Amino acid sequence: MVQENLVTQQVQGVVSPAAETFFERVLVATDFSPASERALGYAVSIARRFSSKIYLTHVITLDGYPMIAPEVAQTSFAKLRKEAEEKLAKIQESGQLYGVAHETVLEEGTLWAAVEARIKQDKIDLVVVGTHGASGIQKMVIGSGAEQVFRHSTVPVLTVGPHTASEPLYEAEFKNILFATDFGPGVDREAAYALAVAKEHRARITLLHVLPMAEEYSAEAVTRERQMITKQLKELVPVTANPTWKAEFVMVIGDTVEEILSYAEKTKADLIVMGAKKYKGLVGHLPRTKAYRVATSAKCPVLTVRS
Repeated sequence: MVQENLVTQQVQGVVSPAAETFFERVLVATDFSPASERALGYAVSIARRFSSKIYLTHVITLDGYPMIAPEVAQTSFAKLRKEAEEKLAKIQESGQLYGVAHETVLEEGTLWAAVEARIKQDKIDLVVVGTHGASGIQKMVIGSGAEQVFRHSTVPVLTVGPHTASEPLYEAEFKNILFATDFGPGVDREAAYALAVAKEHRARITLLHVLPMAEEYSAEAVTRERQMITKQLKELVPVTANPTWKAEFVMVIGDTVEEILSYAEKTKADLIVMGAKKYKGLVGHLPRTKAYRVATSAKCPVLTVRS
């Protein structure tokens, strides 16, 4: 097996994606847990950077009790609404949202349907959620339907996992961005988001592709793959004559999730950007995709863009 598995090259240039990316309207989905509180902190930090408006959203749902009697459901919704209103009020009183345009939103019904409706109604540019990933099948902390938010959102989703720093900067500053790609459908859109954020922050961006481990690779085959992949990565980055940032192109061989997490630590990444594939399985039975495994294990926020 080939032991050497890394190729690195550098270029400089100005990012000019087809459409600039600004997170003007940010939806934060919360269940009032510590993970959601951490996610809100990052959302506020981003809002200060982009002068965004935050839509702090809680969905009251009885999805776990499909056979509940109508009269009981009505009483339960009323109780849950009152509790949610009190918790939203406490967040506002705490000063966490001070200086940031914001709106609190209470919805009832199915989580994804409610979030999807708010995305369309409020013209949301970014959804922010927190995760715990503590045991068993890892799920979004805000409920069993939140996998759908991760897989189906038409706008990018920023996931703040349990290993990210609990105290983000007052104003978001992403100086080391890792963009991991498998060159699947939607790679140009995914790259445009990563590059637009890099441009905004004058950041160093590492474009990474992980080649699956394979015993049959010869040294010559790996060399050819490196050349081809480096060329493909470079083609994702528009370059002009006035460099304001630095790009690094990397190919590694190994397990995709392990290598992404390893390289994020090596580059001291403060943001990982990657694609998220849509999945049509049943809620609660969705497989742990590579993107979600990275999101729940990374030491920095992960921005996923649906393929």
